[in-house]
Amino acid sequence: MNPNPAGAPGIPELEEQERRLVLPHFTYDDAWALGTLLVELARERGAPVAIDIRRGGQQLFHAALPGSAPDNDAWIDRKRRVVERYGCSSYLVGSRFRAKGTTFEEGSRLDPDVYAAHGGAFPIAVEGAGVIGTVVVSGLPQIEDHALVVEALERFKG
Repeated sequence: MNPNPAGAPGIPELEEQERRLVLPHFTYDDAWALGTLLVELARERGAPVAIDIRRGGQQLFHAALPGSAPDNDAWIDRKRRVVERYGCSSYLVGSRFRAKGTTFEEGSRLDPDVYAAHGGAFPIAVEGAGVIGTVVVSGLPQIEDHALVVEALERFKG
């Protein structure tokens, strides 16, 4: 089993993204700004995605773009639960299991109807507070979902 498919970031790069993308704060207005930035990036690319941003248990932003489907919302929930449980990106969690020579589904023993360690869900971490929420994209191949979220967070953080 290849833990790092061609073109995919490796575990050190994924961990560096999370260290680098800690925000100074995250307000309701920040959720709107990050969400609309993701919508703009997705529209520029014609990406058929759904986008979800949560802080704690509250959904602060949701958008479904043309070409997305209700199934994307189910993927959002499954990927988000991985971030909430493990405290890091869904792609990093899946990569760590692949690096051990197994899959998330086999190694975690968690219900795959409830959890999905596929790229696209990223923790919203705030300086001094840790992980306080999630930003999730679903609709593209997992590496692209992850990359879109990272690009948006990089631009948002400035």
